[in-house]
Amino acid sequence: MARSTKRPSLDAPRGRGGMLARAPQPSRDRFGRFTEWIARNMGTPVFLLALTLFCVGWILWNTTMPESWRFDDAALGFTALTLVLSLQASYAAPLILLAQNRQDDRDRVQIEQDRQRAERNLADTEYLAREIVALRIALTDISGDVVTRDVLRAELRAILDRLDGTGPDSEDERR
Repeated sequence: MARSTKRPSLDAPRGRGGMLARAPQPSRDRFGRFTEWIARNMGTPVFLLALTLFCVGWILWNTTMPESWRFDDAALGFTALTLVLSLQASYAAPLILLAQNRQDDRDRVQIEQDRQRAERNLADTEYLAREIVALRIALTDISGDVVTRDVLRAELRAILDRLDGTGPDSEDERR
Protein backbone atom coordinates (compact mmCIF):
# COMPACT_ATOMS: atom_id res chain seq x y z
CA MET A 1 0.00 0.00 0.00
CA ALA A 2 1.28 3.37 -0.92
CA ARG A 3 1.19 6.13 1.58
CA SER A 4 -0.65 9.27 0.71
CA THR A 5 1.92 11.99 0.16
CA LYS A 6 -0.69 14.59 -0.58
CA ARG A 7 0.41 17.90 0.85
CA PRO A 8 -2.11 20.63 1.45
CA SER A 9 -1.82 23.56 -0.86
CA LEU A 10 -1.69 27.11 0.36
CA ASP A 11 -5.08 27.96 -1.12
CA ALA A 12 -6.90 25.25 0.85
CA PRO A 13 -7.93 25.84 4.45
CA ARG A 14 -6.25 23.62 7.00
CA GLY A 15 -9.26 23.24 9.25
CA ARG A 16 -9.14 22.84 13.00
CA GLY A 17 -5.93 20.86 13.01
CA GLY A 18 -3.98 23.72 11.44
CA MET A 19 -1.37 26.02 12.89
CA LEU A 20 -3.86 28.27 14.58
CA ALA A 21 -5.77 25.48 16.28
CA ARG A 22 -4.94 25.46 19.97
CA ALA A 23 -6.50 24.03 23.03
CA PRO A 24 -9.09 26.49 24.31
CA GLN A 25 -7.56 28.77 26.90
CA PRO A 26 -9.39 29.07 30.19
CA SER A 27 -10.89 32.46 30.73
CA ARG A 28 -8.54 34.81 32.50
CA ASP A 29 -11.54 36.15 34.29
CA ARG A 30 -12.71 32.79 35.64
CA PHE A 31 -10.79 33.17 38.92
CA GLY A 32 -12.12 36.69 39.35
CA ARG A 33 -15.69 35.49 38.88
CA PHE A 34 -14.98 32.69 41.36
CA THR A 35 -13.76 35.20 43.98
CA GLU A 36 -16.87 37.30 43.47
CA TRP A 37 -19.04 34.21 43.87
CA ILE A 38 -17.24 33.38 47.14
CA ALA A 39 -17.59 36.96 48.39
CA ARG A 40 -21.29 37.05 47.52
CA ASN A 41 -22.05 33.73 49.20
CA MET A 42 -19.97 34.06 52.37
CA GLY A 43 -22.24 36.67 53.86
CA THR A 44 -25.51 34.92 53.15
CA PRO A 45 -27.69 33.41 55.85
CA VAL A 46 -27.41 30.02 54.10
CA PHE A 47 -23.62 30.03 54.41
CA LEU A 48 -23.73 31.13 58.05
CA LEU A 49 -26.32 28.48 58.86
CA ALA A 50 -24.29 25.78 57.06
CA LEU A 51 -21.09 26.81 58.88
CA THR A 52 -22.94 26.79 62.21
CA LEU A 53 -24.40 23.34 61.52
CA PHE A 54 -20.95 22.09 60.49
CA CYS A 55 -19.41 23.32 63.76
CA VAL A 56 -22.26 21.96 65.89
CA GLY A 57 -22.04 18.58 64.10
CA TRP A 58 -18.25 18.50 64.56
CA ILE A 59 -18.53 19.26 68.28
CA LEU A 60 -21.40 16.81 68.82
CA TRP A 61 -19.54 14.05 66.95
CA ASN A 62 -16.37 14.55 68.97
CA THR A 63 -18.15 14.71 72.33
CA THR A 64 -20.93 12.10 72.05
CA MET A 65 -19.41 9.35 69.90
CA PRO A 66 -17.35 6.49 71.35
CA GLU A 67 -13.69 7.33 72.03
CA SER A 68 -12.44 5.32 69.04
CA TRP A 69 -14.65 7.22 66.56
CA ARG A 70 -13.59 10.70 67.69
CA PHE A 71 -10.97 12.51 65.61
CA ASP A 72 -10.71 15.83 67.49
CA ASP A 73 -10.28 15.73 71.24
CA ALA A 74 -12.47 18.07 73.27
CA ALA A 75 -9.85 18.07 76.03
CA LEU A 76 -7.44 19.84 73.66
CA GLY A 77 -10.07 22.42 72.71
CA PHE A 78 -11.05 20.98 69.33
CA THR A 79 -7.70 21.78 67.74
CA ALA A 80 -8.62 20.38 64.32
CA LEU A 81 -11.84 22.41 64.20
CA THR A 82 -9.87 25.54 65.07
CA LEU A 83 -7.39 24.79 62.28
CA VAL A 84 -10.18 24.15 59.75
CA LEU A 85 -11.93 27.42 60.65
CA SER A 86 -8.61 29.31 60.54
CA LEU A 87 -7.86 27.86 57.11
CA GLN A 88 -11.30 28.87 55.88
CA ALA A 89 -10.82 32.41 57.20
CA SER A 90 -7.31 32.71 55.76
CA TYR A 91 -8.64 31.91 52.29
CA ALA A 92 -11.86 33.88 52.63
CA ALA A 93 -10.23 37.23 53.45
CA PRO A 94 -8.00 37.48 50.35
CA LEU A 95 -10.79 36.20 48.09
CA ILE A 96 -13.12 38.87 49.43
CA LEU A 97 -10.42 41.52 48.93
CA LEU A 98 -9.91 40.37 45.32
CA ALA A 99 -13.64 40.63 44.70
CA GLN A 100 -13.67 44.12 46.21
CA ASN A 101 -10.76 45.17 43.98
CA ARG A 102 -12.65 43.96 40.91
CA GLN A 103 -15.71 45.91 42.03
CA ASP A 104 -13.55 49.01 42.54
CA ASP A 105 -12.25 48.64 38.98
CA ARG A 106 -15.79 48.39 37.64
CA ASP A 107 -16.81 51.41 39.71
CA ARG A 108 -13.88 53.43 38.30
CA VAL A 109 -14.95 52.58 34.75
CA GLN A 110 -18.56 53.50 35.56
CA ILE A 111 -17.49 56.81 37.11
CA GLU A 112 -15.43 57.64 34.01
CA GLN A 113 -18.38 56.84 31.75
CA ASP A 114 -20.68 58.97 33.94
CA ARG A 115 -18.18 61.86 33.76
CA GLN A 116 -18.02 61.62 29.96
CA ARG A 117 -21.82 61.51 29.75
CA ALA A 118 -22.06 64.58 32.01
CA GLU A 119 -19.57 66.43 29.80
CA ARG A 120 -21.63 65.59 26.71
CA ASN A 121 -24.82 66.75 28.44
CA LEU A 122 -23.14 70.00 29.46
CA ALA A 123 -21.92 70.57 25.90
CA ASP A 124 -25.41 69.86 24.53
CA THR A 125 -26.98 72.23 27.06
CA GLU A 126 -24.52 74.99 26.24
CA TYR A 127 -25.20 74.49 22.52
CA LEU A 128 -28.96 74.71 23.06
CA ALA A 129 -28.53 77.85 25.18
CA ARG A 130 -26.50 79.48 22.38
CA GLU A 131 -29.19 78.50 19.88
CA ILE A 132 -31.92 80.04 22.06
CA VAL A 133 -29.93 83.26 22.33
CA ALA A 134 -29.49 83.27 18.55
CA LEU A 135 -33.25 82.83 18.10
CA ARG A 136 -33.98 85.68 20.51
CA ILE A 137 -31.60 87.91 18.62
CA ALA A 138 -33.24 86.91 15.35
CA LEU A 139 -36.70 87.68 16.78
CA THR A 140 -35.93 91.22 17.83
CA ASP A 141 -37.81 93.77 15.80
CA ILE A 142 -36.35 96.83 14.13
CA SER A 143 -36.67 99.02 17.20
CA GLY A 144 -34.57 96.54 19.18
CA ASP A 145 -37.42 95.27 21.36
CA VAL A 146 -37.56 91.54 21.92
CA VAL A 147 -40.73 89.98 20.59
CA THR A 148 -42.74 88.81 23.58
CA ARG A 149 -44.70 85.64 23.83
CA ASP A 150 -48.03 87.49 23.59
CA VAL A 151 -47.03 89.34 20.42
CA LEU A 152 -45.79 86.12 18.87
CA ARG A 153 -49.05 84.35 19.77
CA ALA A 154 -51.12 87.15 18.26
CA GLU A 155 -49.10 87.01 15.06
CA LEU A 156 -49.45 83.23 14.83
CA ARG A 157 -53.19 83.51 15.51
CA ALA A 158 -53.56 86.05 12.71
CA ILE A 159 -51.67 83.80 10.31
CA LEU A 160 -53.87 80.83 11.25
CA ASP A 161 -57.01 82.93 10.75
CA ARG A 162 -55.82 83.96 7.29
CA LEU A 163 -55.10 80.32 6.42
CA ASP A 164 -58.55 79.24 7.65
CA GLY A 165 -60.21 82.02 5.65
CA THR A 166 -61.81 83.66 8.67
CA GLY A 167 -59.41 86.54 9.09
CA PRO A 168 -59.58 90.09 7.68
CA ASP A 169 -57.36 89.20 4.72
CA SER A 170 -59.53 86.28 3.61
CA GLU A 171 -60.97 86.14 0.07
CA ASP A 172 -64.52 86.93 1.25
CA GLU A 173 -63.51 90.32 2.57
CA ARG A 174 -61.40 91.15 -0.46
CA ARG A 175 -64.49 91.00 -2.77
